[in-house]
Amino acid sequence: MTASASSPQTRHFALIPAAGIGARVGGAIPKQYLPLAGKPMLQYALDIFAASALIAHTFLVVSADDGYIDDFLATQPQLAGKLTVLRNGGATRQDSVLNGLQAIGAQLGADDWVLVHDAARPGLAADLLDRLIAALHGDEVGGLLALPVVDTLKRSGGTPEQHERVQATVPRDALWAAQTPQMFRYGLLTRALEQAHAQNRVGDITDDASAVEMLGLQPKLVEGSPRNFKVTLAHDVALAELFLKT
Repeated sequence: MTASASSPQTRHFALIPAAGIGARVGGAIPKQYLPLAGKPMLQYALDIFAASALIAHTFLVVSADDGYIDDFLATQPQLAGKLTVLRNGGATRQDSVLNGLQAIGAQLGADDWVLVHDAARPGLAADLLDRLIAALHGDEVGGLLALPVVDTLKRSGGTPEQHERVQATVPRDALWAAQTPQMFRYGLLTRALEQAHAQNRVGDITDDASAVEMLGLQPKLVEGSPRNFKVTLAHDVALAELFLKT
């Protein structure tokens, strides 16, 4: 690597893929713009990154035909100069992440850190962000926020007839539920995603860390928070509002 993680030239950037529509949540608009406890869902994460002295800049990846982003930005004067919108979102989350990384390549060094965060995780707090960055300082791979699995896990069968029947109880020891941000150096993460695409293994990528794992590396797990969950289904909206109001 060209610089150590402690080098003053090494910076931290946030990248938020927000090109999806969130069909499982429902609603008339993409879920990242849904009102949540008085603010659009997307605003929570953007405000956290904008307020952090550790984040040099934030990049937001939206689809080229996003009809909501301009109206949203008009109501966010606090983000002026701290946010760049990239209108090159892809068909999948990982397409959007890779498109975003390739678009900002001229502005970042290979050893700069990129923190990829889901727009639908409005519960990210400043202390969580600080914890992740501190925990990965000097790490050669990078890592992610995650929570140890505490529930008993059941596996159903693979056929429609077996789908609602328990086939096995899965040991939960050493299992973690991945969250975001997931933080890796720009060069490493870009290489991991480009290699996965070149090998037609995009379907095997469920998050940014899994692409890095395909290189034979082991990302570090940093304990997250239950409030940093992903809003995926309609009932998640009410739960997120309860967290955000406390």
